[in-house]
Formats: sequence, C-alpha cells, structure tokens
Amino acid sequence: MRPISLPFVVDRPATATPSWRFNEVLLVIWSRILTPWRLFWRRTWFYRLLLNGRLAEKLSFYPYDALPRRLEDADAVMRGRFRFLGHVEEAGDKSIFDRPTAPLQWQEALHAFEWLPPLSAAGGDPARRIATELIGKWVRKFTRYGQPEWSPEVMAKRLIHLFAHGRMVIINSDLMWRSKLFVSLREQSRMLARIAREAPDGLPRLETAAAVVLSGICLENTDHRIESGLAMLEEEVAIQILPDGGHVSRSPEALLNAYRHIMMVIDALRTTQREVPPSLRSAYDRMAPMIRFFRHGDGGLGLFNGGHECDPKVIAGLLARDEVRGQPLGHARHSGYQRLAAARSLLLFDCGTSPPREFSTHAHAGALAFEFSTGEQRLIVNCGATSALNSSWATALRATAAHSTLTLSDRSSASIQPKGIVRDLLGARLCDGPVAIEMRRNEGPHGWTLLASHDGYVAPFGLRHERQLTLSPRGDTLTGADRLLPDGPPPQGRKRSELPFAIRFHIHPEVRVSPSQGGGMILKLPTGEGWRFRTGGQLSVEESVYLGSEQVRRCEQLVITGAVKDQPVEVAWVFEQIGAS
Repeated sequence: MRPISLPFVVDRPATATPSWRFNEVLLVIWSRILTPWRLFWRRTWFYRLLLNGRLAEKLSFYPYDALPRRLEDADAVMRGRFRFLGHVEEAGDKSIFDRPTAPLQWQEALHAFEWLPPLSAAGGDPARRIATELIGKWVRKFTRYGQPEWSPEVMAKRLIHLFAHGRMVIINSDLMWRSKLFVSLREQSRMLARIAREAPDGLPRLETAAAVVLSGICLENTDHRIESGLAMLEEEVAIQILPDGGHVSRSPEALLNAYRHIMMVIDALRTTQREVPPSLRSAYDRMAPMIRFFRHGDGGLGLFNGGHECDPKVIAGLLARDEVRGQPLGHARHSGYQRLAAARSLLLFDCGTSPPREFSTHAHAGALAFEFSTGEQRLIVNCGATSALNSSWATALRATAAHSTLTLSDRSSASIQPKGIVRDLLGARLCDGPVAIEMRRNEGPHGWTLLASHDGYVAPFGLRHERQLTLSPRGDTLTGADRLLPDGPPPQGRKRSELPFAIRFHIHPEVRVSPSQGGGMILKLPTGEGWRFRTGGQLSVEESVYLGSEQVRRCEQLVITGAVKDQPVEVAWVFEQIGAS
C-alpha cells in the first residue's frame, strides 16, 4: 500500500506572544535540580519508616471503572507482548520490567499497570496467573522510591487499576503474596498522599487527587487521607471544570476521563455512607450534559483539541449512571463551542480561544472548525489526534489545516512552542492563537445561524477570518460562508501582498466522494443517503487522513482555494441532502 503523505501544512512560526513565563521555567529547572536530592531522600531507610502505618487486610471497596478493555490486548499480554502508545516490547526470557531503554511514556504505562484492566476483562485462570505473576514481580523489584514507577501520576493510575480491577488476583490469593501486596499498597498510598501535588497540571493532577481519596476508602485508612484527597480534588475541579461543565483543556476526551474519575470517587463516598462535597456533586451534574453536547449520532465524541471518538459503549455506560439526565445546551460559552441540532443532523462548532497555556500541550489550532453528522454517520470531521510515540502525525494533526476550517497563506491560526529548552521543560504548548473571538447566534426562518470571527491572522497578515453557518429546520441543508476581512493596516506598514487561502472540509473515511454532473461533489454515505456540496469557489478533492482512534485511515477532503489582497473576500458553500422533500 502506498504510504499516506501529509496533505497539509504542519505549523506556522511562533511570534512575539509567548506561551510561558520566565518564572515557570525557573520553577521547572529548580525542580529538576532538586530531583536527585529528592530521589536520595525518599529512598532512605528513615523516609520509608514514615510510610509505616496500619496495614489493611483486604480492599473494603472495589470501584466501578468504565475504562474500555479489549480482549485482544489481554491476549497480547498473555503472549508476552506489551503494546502502549503504539510501541511494542516483547517480554522474552526476561522480566518485562527490565526495559531501561524503552521510551519513557511506554515505561510509565507499564508501571501504571495498564495491562491489568484487559486481563481482568478476559478473566479465567491464565489471565489471573499472568496478572498475579506481573504484580508479584513489580512488588519485589520496586520496593523503594524511583522514577517513573513512583511518580505521582503513574502511582495514581496503578492504584486505581489495582482497586478497580484487582479483585480477580486479590480474592483467594496466596497469603504471603497478598501480605506483600498490601504492604506495598500501604507505602504507595501514603507516599501518594505526600507528593500528590507534584503531578503535572491538568488531568493527571485531578486523577492523582481521586486516587488519594480512593486509597483512603479502599484500604480502610483514617479519614484524614480521605479529607486531604477531597480537598485537593475540589481544588482541581474548581480549576479544571468550567461553569458550563467542560474541561479547561477544551478536549471532549479529557472531559470524559475527568468525569470517569469523579464518578468513581462519588460512588465510593456514597457506598461507604460518606457525604459527597457539594462542589463535587455540582461539577458532576454539569459535566454529563456537556459530554452529551459533544456526542455525534454514532455515540462517539467530536474530534477537538486532542480528543478521540472514544468507545460509544463506555460513554453510554457512564451517562447511564447520571441521575439528573441533564440535556446539552446549544451554546457552551465557557468551553467555546456551539451546537446545532435539527432532525437527524448535528453540527459542532469550535468558536473558542486557546486553553490557558499550562493546559494547552495537546490543544489544536482549530479556530472556527466544525464537524457535521447525519443520523449515525459522520460527514464532515476534523482529522483527530494521536498519542503514539514518535509519531510523525502528532504535530501535523494539531495544525489548522487538519481541521475543517480556513487556512491563510499555508499557516496555522496558532503555533506550537518550537523545539528547544522551553518546550523540553514545559511541553509543546499552543501559542499565538486567537485572542478575540466574536460570536453571535440567531434563529430565523431558514433555521439557526452562527456567525463567528477570530483574530488569529490579524497579527501576521492584518486579516480577520469570519465564518457563517446556517442549519435548516429540517436538518437537510447546511449553508456556509467564509470571509477574509481587512482588520487595520498591513503589519509593520508593509503593502499587503496577495495571499492564498484554502477552506478545507475533511470527509469521514466511510463517505465516498464523486463529481456531480451538475457541478460540485456528491457525498455518498454507507447507508445509501446522499449529500451534494456546491460552491462558487475553485474546488478540488485532495487526500487526507482520519485518526478518530489510534488507527490511521485514509480519507478525502474538499478544498476551496483562492487569494485575498486589499479587498474583503467571501466564499459561499452549501451541503444539501439529495432527495430530501
């Protein structure tokens, strides 16, 4: 098969707006300087004495975890193949934990016991035997603090996996094996409570706080740990969960994962007759409607800001536990998204600015991008994201051209922190993105209309992108117009030269594209349903890719091209269902 080429521009150069502050860099450098001393101190005999305490004899509560589990993953582990983030390591004759040259992120997934949930789902003696052997090897080998195995975010995932999926190995296990495991659990839980705030910003820190609470409940410890974990979790919820229920990273997948962990904590508190903090309950009730906001007809999530579709069954299972059953709003103002639904059609529109810098390491430059689905079939999509290690797609998928929106002069509306010391220290943050996005939503005789504009191209080119979308009341017509409007004089007083632009509409891989005899393009869905695309601009069909999951799939994109100079430019277009009456 011919390899897929990158069909879009990767990025634009960073300009004068930094995604970091000097004090942030200093703090990270200082933390790294202290790492050897921290490592030495936490490995000492005296420090380990501080981790002693009452030893639990059993887990008093096994949380329900909706994490997707695939039997093929369990089969691979039982064959000695450990695949995480697209990287595979074979166990061979040695322990899988003896892989010092493996990528760091792969090692973190291994030490987080991400192999345990699929083994638990597989069940049976072979899976239980493998899980028991792996846990036993880890407990014997990693008795003292080290990194990455004892990093707070890794430890948190490991504890949650053991609490939620360890029943098959803990119940009826050998007494000596079980006692060693619970000694390790005691030390890990007490260590985690001490260093939880060292977890990275964002979802990892929220998950770590949830793990502290669960460790206090599952291991029958004192209320002090539960209270300290809840205090930290409430702090993180206040920071990360927005008033409309979205996640501060603006990623639908991050929202789903945060919801999953908050739900586990609430279930644990209720089961043990403890009071659920009102702020936690409020956030939980706000998040469920926002997850529904992002769901397409196929049950998966929209592809925005580094998120994947996720498993529709997992999403449905989580939402089924929502007692309030709150329905999604049309406008998520704080998250920066709009939603239009009519009959069988659904449109999701990204009209928000970039997330705060510390939460933007996976954010995308997708200003004014939209996704459109009809029934259970996605029609117009964004290209998605990948978490695979060393993937050539990782940066390209964050570019504006990987989204169904307009690009100007082959440049993104926001840039990614360039390679260098700052990126090494703080991550690949998004910078130079739109600062001011204007948004209006109106209802008229032709349906709901969204009108939005962003200033991501004002600084480099002196041009503002404006997009208008109208979905008809019956959902059978989506009308749009993209405009490039001069906004002030050309940058640095230069004469504005002619600039090329491209308006892209990425088509889902299951939709077939062919020319229409009357002009435009015909989009044929697997169900037999047809849509026609028409425009007055210069239209072409190009290759594209789709990563709704980690699998790279070929697809196509409709591209309208043109040029802009001193005068405003408008390109109108329409998607209309064929045969709709």
